[in-house]
Amino acid sequence: MADEARVRKVQERILQTVASMIGRHVKDPRLEMVTITDVRVTGDLQHASVFYTVFGDDEQREKAARAFTSAQGLFRSRVGKALGLRLTPTLEFIPDALPESAAALEDALAKAKAKDEAIAVASVGAAYAGEEDPYRHDDEEDQAEKDWA
Repeated sequence: MADEARVRKVQERILQTVASMIGRHVKDPRLEMVTITDVRVTGDLQHASVFYTVFGDDEQREKAARAFTSAQGLFRSRVGKALGLRLTPTLEFIPDALPESAAALEDALAKAKAKDEAIAVASVGAAYAGEEDPYRHDDEEDQAEKDWA
């Protein structure tokens, strides 16, 4: 098993190589709006998961997935040359779920903000149900102890 620093260097090198190949060497129009977001390598450096995002709709995401599948051998051979390792890791291209999860978080935050605004509007002119400050304070505790005695 490789040490953590070496794994990190291999991950960075794979990310740089794949990203530069998309821009320069792979002339597939299906990969025009693709961004490589992250690379994860196993501890033994035998498998690399390459995460990517596609700017566009579901159809463009499917086209990009097919393009990565068809050019997988080209990517792997170029990564092998760039790394110079004894064994070239297998590459797996995975669509990154970051944009979808970010959109879900944005929606949740918008709902929470709307709910807060509704509560703020409803609380205008409201009065306390009991005392304004229902909690005991230090000076009141001394008086309560004297009452029990």
